[in-house]
Amino acid sequence: MPLSNPQRFNLITAISPIIITLLLCFTQMANASTDHATHHANHHANQHAPIGVMGDHMHKRGEWMFSYRRMTMTMEDNLQRDQAISANDILQEYNMAPLKMNTTMDMLGAMYAPSDKLTLMLMVNYLEKEMDSTMDMGMGMLMPMNTKSSGWGDTKISALLSLHNGNSHGLHVNLGASIPTGSTTKSNNMGKRLAYPMQLGSGTYDLEPGITYNGKNDFLKWGGQIKGVFHLSDNDEGYTLGDQVTASSWASYRVNPWLATAIRLTYTYTKNIDGTDGSIDANMSPPARRNNYGGDRFDVSIGITLLGTKPEHRGHQIGIEYTTTIDQEANGIQMEMQDMLNIGYQYAL
Repeated sequence: MPLSNPQRFNLITAISPIIITLLLCFTQMANASTDHATHHANHHANQHAPIGVMGDHMHKRGEWMFSYRRMTMTMEDNLQRDQAISANDILQEYNMAPLKMNTTMDMLGAMYAPSDKLTLMLMVNYLEKEMDSTMDMGMGMLMPMNTKSSGWGDTKISALLSLHNGNSHGLHVNLGASIPTGSTTKSNNMGKRLAYPMQLGSGTYDLEPGITYNGKNDFLKWGGQIKGVFHLSDNDEGYTLGDQVTASSWASYRVNPWLATAIRLTYTYTKNIDGTDGSIDANMSPPARRNNYGGDRFDVSIGITLLGTKPEHRGHQIGIEYTTTIDQEANGIQMEMQDMLNIGYQYAL
């Protein structure tokens, strides 16, 4: 029997520290059989977490880092809870059935450390969303439909506060906030308000707290992060997106000074939407109903990091991470998450 959402959340909350502890024990055993070198001042390809993790590291006083990330995500077919549901079954209740959705996000980020204990971060993003659906025209006739939306998303600001920063272990608090710069009123070419997932922002000021742990030795780096998104009020359209908690654990292996490979496990729990946008036709398709939102999902990611090692290339880093979903239980009827690709470039000075 599938676990309920609260049961899954409690399970991952309990498992995450265990994963980190096991990784720590493994690393300590590796330390015992490895000649320690004074490599702490050197930059290696696994000095940061996988590129899909935000706010994973801090900087020394006076350091800047600029980044560009491009994320593409694909959703296809539909789930009712954790079981597949066909488009024909959806059309018994809705005017349209979604078939596929592609999302592309281009993110620009900047980090600056006014002190060794504090790093500030700013991130803006541009979104492009496209959904293919099928519409029941009656008499057994189906018509393909395509909707798109694009524009700037919400702006993220955060402060990373160091609790511990040693040669092998680090712990910091993530204090983040989201500013509602993304639209919540996108419409199709007929002037009808698009469903909730096709909008570009939350429409609310949000708090995004978290805590991040990092550990490393000569060849391994491991870490864990728990972050939340908590919406503070209803938006101007009369609803609030569901609060979210994400727990992530990762480990990476330094193949050589310029290349590292990584694996990451992520659990995401999202609540239902509270309230309703009266301009969205709830009979249009499942994404147009607030109770078809949220749920929980387990993802696994694999990635590589490439680091410039020549003097003229120092500070340049490229990360690639591929993510696929291994388990998903949706609230109501939702599209099934397929995969995600993150490609990013970072430059520190």
